[in-house]
Amino acid sequence: MFLKNKIYKRSDIHDKYGGNRQRGISNCVEHPFIFIFTNPNSDEQDVYIDEWRNKYFHYSGEGRKGNMTMTGGNKSILDHQKNKKEIHLFEKTSSSGMWKYIDQLKLVDRNDYRNKDEDGNERDGFQFVLLSVSEEIDLREKVDSLPNIIEYNYNLPNKTERKGLVTTRVGQGIYRKMILQKWDDKCGVTGCNIKKILISSHIVPWKDSNKFEKRDPENGILLTPNLDGLFDRHLISFDDSGDIIISKKLLKEDLERLGVNEEMKLSQVTDGMKPYLKRHRDKFYSL
Repeated sequence: MFLKNKIYKRSDIHDKYGGNRQRGISNCVEHPFIFIFTNPNSDEQDVYIDEWRNKYFHYSGEGRKGNMTMTGGNKSILDHQKNKKEIHLFEKTSSSGMWKYIDQLKLVDRNDYRNKDEDGNERDGFQFVLLSVSEEIDLREKVDSLPNIIEYNYNLPNKTERKGLVTTRVGQGIYRKMILQKWDDKCGVTGCNIKKILISSHIVPWKDSNKFEKRDPENGILLTPNLDGLFDRHLISFDDSGDIIISKKLLKEDLERLGVNEEMKLSQVTDGMKPYLKRHRDKFYSL
């Protein structure tokens, strides 16, 4: 659709696909695209921090005043895989209205930090950590010699000229953080949102995954302890529509005690999850 490094007129992009013509994040309502625009040389970089680091593009959420919130364009990026939306990055050129196409990106993580808004008030901000889709394909092809590039770097630079950037908050393990984000902090089946008890597991177990698959959020699922225990032992699985598959080894009374029934299903099944779910089902049916 777009060619890397080719220059496009922004108004032509919106004429064809729609989306907000002024904002940095432009969600096209009638097309499966989200366009994000960055201007690394702009004065806005004192409020927003957009940068490439270790092959990952760190893109600030929108919002110039007060705390950034996960609404609007920010929410569209967060949910882009669930909503089957492609993210396309454009960078400002020196010519008015002209933008260079960089690449299609995929959300892999989020960084939280503190800085000051345009009024000089300290606020909570965040950056989306995005990986080039073509880079992801390259990493998959070179998985046997995969470098530490998959280990995301959470340390933002301390640049006082950017209105007092203070520090990042490193929370839970990187993989768990990605899985919580993917599943909106809720069990993928029950909707339980007690984060302390939810378990982020691999669909294809760690021991059976290659280096890329171990860190791929598409290979992750968030479940309550009882469902995770059954899933981990291949006593339940899910089809590509998300419907639960229950082993005949489980007694009806045990299922009732565990609160498990045949009406259960996953709240989402992305295309990236389907190969992992198939491998899980293959093991499920072989036992």
